[in-house]
Amino acid sequence: MKTILITGCSSGYGLETARHFLARDWNVVAMMRTPRLDLFDTSDRLRVLALDVTDADSIALAIELAGPIDVLVNNAGIGLFGALEHSPIAKIRDVYATNTLGTIAMTQAVIPQMRERGSGTIINVTSSATLAPFPLAAAYTGSKTAIQGFTGSLAHELAPLGISVKLVEPGYGPTTAFAANTDIKLEDVLPEPYGSYAAPILAGMAEPALFTTEGDVAKAVWAAVHDTSGRSHFPAGADALALVAA
Repeated sequence: MKTILITGCSSGYGLETARHFLARDWNVVAMMRTPRLDLFDTSDRLRVLALDVTDADSIALAIELAGPIDVLVNNAGIGLFGALEHSPIAKIRDVYATNTLGTIAMTQAVIPQMRERGSGTIINVTSSATLAPFPLAAAYTGSKTAIQGFTGSLAHELAPLGISVKLVEPGYGPTTAFAANTDIKLEDVLPEPYGSYAAPILAGMAEPALFTTEGDVAKAVWAAVHDTSGRSHFPAGADALALVAA
């Protein structure tokens, strides 16, 4: 029975992906900053562990407690929406620390055991913002685009070792905590003249014609894990798929 470790499982895509694999008889290690067993049905195939992907000691302990891992899903991330001019640099650093450096650090931490075993899969969850430019998300897009390049290069590096590295690219998920996982108020990062420009964009986000659900991402991760064709990109959600098809 294989084991999958998923970061950022307290809500959204990570939580649903953990539930998806658990329901299909995988061993699941669900990582989150503050462990919550009440998010899952009781199972002897589930472990919920604490993890802060921005802290080296937390990563080391989490990897030690998790034991052998067949699949790593780097899902933990935070959002940042607003005009770059008014986005605090401290918050931008937080975004990169989690979305970019956190993904790199977790990947680095699992490579040794996968290399020794000669097998393993690493799935990096990015965003459809890397597929087509989206306004008022420059810093966030940059943090995810960095992982696109990182993944492409690393896939070549690790393939001879039997380790595959792939991307899952979700679209906009209105039911996730993307906008709730930052303490920045929209009015602070969208003063005029940006507020008038942002109004129709925010209206469209409130009622999107196409969007991504948590289940879409869980299915895309499942497909990426089980794909043997060499495919490296897995868009998730109707809006992401539309961007790829355009």
